Amino acid sequence: MLQVRTRMAPSPTGEYHPGHIRTVLYNYALAKKNKGQFVIRIEDTDQGRYVEGSADRILDIITDYGLSWDEGPRVGGPYEPYFQSQRLDIYKKYAKELVDKGHAYYCFCTPERLAVMRKEQQDQKLPVTKYDRKCRNMSEVEVEKKLREGVSYVIRQKVPDDTIISFTDEILGAISFESKDIEDGVLLKSDGFPTYHLAVVIDDHLMNVTHILRGCDWIPSTPKHILIYKALGWNIPKIAHLPNLKEVGGTSKLSKRYGAVEARGFLEEGYLPEAMLNFLMLLGWNPGTDKEIFTLEEFIQEFSLSRVHPTDLVAFDRTRLLWYNAYYIRNLSLQNLYDRLSAWVDKYDFEFKLQDYPKDYILEVLKLVQDRLHVFKEIKELVLYFLEDPTINKDQLIKQSKSAVLAANILNSYKTLFEEISEPDWDRENLDKKAHELLSLKSYKPKEAFMTIRVALTGLEATPPLFDIIGLLKKEIVLGRLQSALSLVS
Repeated sequence: MLQVRTRMAPSPTGEYHPGHIRTVLYNYALAKKNKGQFVIRIEDTDQGRYVEGSADRILDIITDYGLSWDEGPRVGGPYEPYFQSQRLDIYKKYAKELVDKGHAYYCFCTPERLAVMRKEQQDQKLPVTKYDRKCRNMSEVEVEKKLREGVSYVIRQKVPDDTIISFTDEILGAISFESKDIEDGVLLKSDGFPTYHLAVVIDDHLMNVTHILRGCDWIPSTPKHILIYKALGWNIPKIAHLPNLKEVGGTSKLSKRYGAVEARGFLEEGYLPEAMLNFLMLLGWNPGTDKEIFTLEEFIQEFSLSRVHPTDLVAFDRTRLLWYNAYYIRNLSLQNLYDRLSAWVDKYDFEFKLQDYPKDYILEVLKLVQDRLHVFKEIKELVLYFLEDPTINKDQLIKQSKSAVLAANILNSYKTLFEEISEPDWDRENLDKKAHELLSLKSYKPKEAFMTIRVALTGLEATPPLFDIIGLLKKEIVLGRLQSALSLVS
């Protein structure tokens, strides 16, 4: 039985996006379900777009999302090196073999000539610009002469005329292309570096990759790759194109108008890797049941290409992602939540550090706000009034009872009540009981009284239960905040 080997081949030209992570996840799951290997290979042959440090950041973010690889950078493997820039002699060898077999040819056209050619084609309103094949039929004698003279060249693919190139996509089914629509593209550049199309085929073959899973935007490249496989007499791996991600209601890629678009950005905002993975699992794949919560191991066991949607786009529903993250946060133990928040604060240099405050007290605070926390970046707003006096808006304070006089009466009444409660009796149940007794005695409406107190103590209108807050805050802090609020309305 053929051992399943999948790969992800990131290009270090920028930051990784959630769609890339989803593709890593699917490749990883397919390999692991079939007791195979998942390979990472760095496709760093586009030197013009290379971004220093990008490869390390990509490897780091894959790791940060809780995924790993069996072969590749940092772990090694039997097919080293796993950086394409270190494999140039391999690509040159096979590019030369393609030329010798008549499936590729030397092209000596200068960049200036190509620019003029494309400008002329654009002026003719042609739907696409393509190389005009000027060097395709150059005689061997002329080619040898130019090579001896050291004329700069590239090697181009010789796409056959009047041919249908077909393959069966493991997700989308039968797909065909007419060769007349495919350009004689560059395989080996003048600097000796291969293009993606040459390098990816060679490396996938030499590394025994059995399944290629990638985004739908790579479909137009597939016939070029199939031609190279056939030209070299190699078996073609199974190919599956995954739907790309789009904003809800949109038809294009993720947009910064709606929030983070880079995989790291979501972690920086405080999304948990396991929540992100669970969300991404279901962006294109359906388990065939109503089950929504999957651990990575559960997903691996249930994943199959047959349940990936045969479509080109799926919606990246940020509201749904927020639900997932809140669900995972709610299900953390308090200690784990504290540890995860502390690690996140340090890793992403968040402005607010829980570690600066007594841990036992913070654990009590987290117990009250855990169900309200959707992403870690919200933590400061949710807990700050437990740690320092809030800024009180006078109009917001008065709004609760619709009268400055009544607001002052409420604040004064409860300040007097709380002054009379001793420290040993300062607990949630007793405070709640005494506050409601005063409510009846003064004939205050519950909403106007307790919302006034809430704003006075927290500066907010939406908080955890009021008497949970009062019971946790020290008596002198409560009295001090009530006095400060009273001074605003008196």
